[in-house]
Amino acid sequence: MYLDLIFLGGIIDIHSGLRFFMMSHNKKLSIAFYWHMHQPVYQLSPDGDYLMAWVRLHAVKDYLDMITITDNFKNIKMNVNLVPVLLDAFIDYGENGAHDLHSRLTVTPIEELNDEDKEFILNNFFDANYKTMIYPYPEYNRLFQKRQTFREVDPSQFTDQEYSDLMALFNLVWFDSVYQKEYPALRKLLKKGKNYTYDDRCVIIELQRDIIRKIIPEYKKYIRKGKVEVTTSPYYHPILPILLDINSANISNKEGLPSALNMEKDAEMQMQDALDRIEELLGVRPRGVWPSEHCVSPQELDLFKNLGLDWTISDEGILAESINFEFIRDFKGYMEDPYHLVKSYEYKNGLKVIFRNSMIPNLIGFEYPNFDAELAAKDLYERIKVMQSKLLSSPDENHLLTIAMDGENCWENYPHDGSDFLNTLYKLIDEDDSLETVLISDYIDREKHHKKLNKIKSGSWINRNFKLWIDEPVKNLAWHYLKQVRDDFVEFEKKYPNNPYIENARKEIFICEGSDWFWWYGEPNDSGRDNIFDYLFREHLKNVYIYLGLDIPKYLDEPLLSATNKPSRYPKGEIKPKIDGSDNEDSWLNAGCIDIPDGPVLKENKFFSRICFGYDKENFYLRFYVNSYVLENPVTKDRSYQMYIYTRNSSKRTSLSPIRLINKTEDILPVTKQKFHNEIQVTVRQGELRYVRIIKSIPNNLWVLQSSKNLKYAFDKVIDLQIPFDSLDINSQENMEFVFVTAGFGLNDIFIPNEMLLNIKRD
Repeated sequence: MYLDLIFLGGIIDIHSGLRFFMMSHNKKLSIAFYWHMHQPVYQLSPDGDYLMAWVRLHAVKDYLDMITITDNFKNIKMNVNLVPVLLDAFIDYGENGAHDLHSRLTVTPIEELNDEDKEFILNNFFDANYKTMIYPYPEYNRLFQKRQTFREVDPSQFTDQEYSDLMALFNLVWFDSVYQKEYPALRKLLKKGKNYTYDDRCVIIELQRDIIRKIIPEYKKYIRKGKVEVTTSPYYHPILPILLDINSANISNKEGLPSALNMEKDAEMQMQDALDRIEELLGVRPRGVWPSEHCVSPQELDLFKNLGLDWTISDEGILAESINFEFIRDFKGYMEDPYHLVKSYEYKNGLKVIFRNSMIPNLIGFEYPNFDAELAAKDLYERIKVMQSKLLSSPDENHLLTIAMDGENCWENYPHDGSDFLNTLYKLIDEDDSLETVLISDYIDREKHHKKLNKIKSGSWINRNFKLWIDEPVKNLAWHYLKQVRDDFVEFEKKYPNNPYIENARKEIFICEGSDWFWWYGEPNDSGRDNIFDYLFREHLKNVYIYLGLDIPKYLDEPLLSATNKPSRYPKGEIKPKIDGSDNEDSWLNAGCIDIPDGPVLKENKFFSRICFGYDKENFYLRFYVNSYVLENPVTKDRSYQMYIYTRNSSKRTSLSPIRLINKTEDILPVTKQKFHNEIQVTVRQGELRYVRIIKSIPNNLWVLQSSKNLKYAFDKVIDLQIPFDSLDINSQENMEFVFVTAGFGLNDIFIPNEMLLNIKRD
């Protein structure tokens, strides 16, 4: 798709007269290069090793040379977003001597490694781009090819020297080539190629620490020189719109979600703490903010303004939705009318907002690594020039092209870590008098006529919604876990506000609010290490209880990735079924359904095998599929079976009381700690439906029997129920949350689902 454009770039480069014509007739275009740097928390505890090495490896590959490259050019400036938790990790590695699992093994004598250590090395020390980071190094490539010959890991197939070489080379290839000039020892080690010693490996790790120690001081220097502007994101990179108001996420699949998170204060604290931390470490308070994943909402923009921020950024798609203007591109990717995208905006509260071009990050991240670096840079330059030429008819003098993207993950796909591409691109721009690179705050101050932005569409850079972090069963379950733990924390804080470990526990909550956990949970993303992310998330939730001296809930021991008891489907729309007890399913096609697993209930004792649920404007409908084996078996058909349905409205304005059933074990599931407004009892005895009744919560955690005359129910092949929403004190504007519990004689058998609440949204 882009080969002809790259060739076009070469032709224009040759025909300097045409370039001069374009330069002399175009309005000056400002360009904001804006690089985002972030890694999540990879530690289980503040004193523990990092489980993943990405902070350390990217620290010697990307974070520093992305700004020092500006030394090669007189006029090039750039904007960098630093998430505070990343800077904390720099300090931990550089000043505190922290290790990750990889570096710890690297500085361990070979004779002290056991087979488990060696298996880890063989499985994890080839985590590098093959084309640019493994193939160019003969011994590393040989070891890679050897490892590929074995389907199963067998530590005995590699010699001690090969393990030493593998660890050394893995760490060496992550160094950016620019450091070879600064560190003669690094050049010597790379030239050695193989036969690395224990001392060599220790030197490699210490060289990395030395580079990491320089990152924060160098950023301070470049800020003072006016070459770099630093912004930040909320401290642990949470998706603020979700924390501020879960309903702003326009969620279609509410499976397992609480109706409200009540995390607005957390959102404010994470942002405030981030601004304070950046000012503390770099000496300058950020004026701008990069919202995590470019996720925005009206509530978030108000928060930014209230915290004294001047501007923020989001994506082209959000702008299109906010101003009702779609940006059309031709088949080569050229935008027909770029005018609205190259303007700065002023939101109705006074906050300035800029929007990035969404195609350029895709080119840099995914397309250009496949081409010659210099030709790719020229292609991007010519794209910028074509865009500039389309602004000739603009009524304005100032225009800002925002190139904003991840600044750390794509360069390993380029030869020489992208330096050829970036140097060529920056040189072309630096020598073009009709182009300039700017610090965003400088441009915001200079531009006196920002376009008005009367509304902002809630969403992110991906599909203009939040579905990569919520609105999927496993992601929703993660939010439910987080909400449950946070509720326990809040309750403890109210009782013991002066507990010395409150802030330690709060930090663990903030860590778990980070976006990365939810990004990797569920569909569609796969890190290849999802089990590690799941483990880290649950361990940090456990840390809350450890700091507070409380028992850790048993449910946190179970990986979310294997969560069960989820509905096979949620209601697709309203239903109006006949309440006749027949098993005809025609009127239940739009209902939600959930299968009851055998779980701790033996199949022959499980009376209900499936539940369907649905609604219309006035009623809540339930259908229970009865296990025919139980009714036909002489031993079981005369027994009593009970199903309890606990419900509440989403606003929780009504009186709530706890579940009355007695647990058979000491395992405390999240749903058992919830409170509800209604208890619906369904009792079958000797094969007959004996009664269906409603018990309502009253103050002081008590329950009282209600009239059930408005209920309709029938039992033949299945049990059908029709329950008016009015009987449940749920109005037409409220969601309903509910859970099923199978029980007998007041002892609960299983909760359905066992780790979440079901919900129904009533429009």
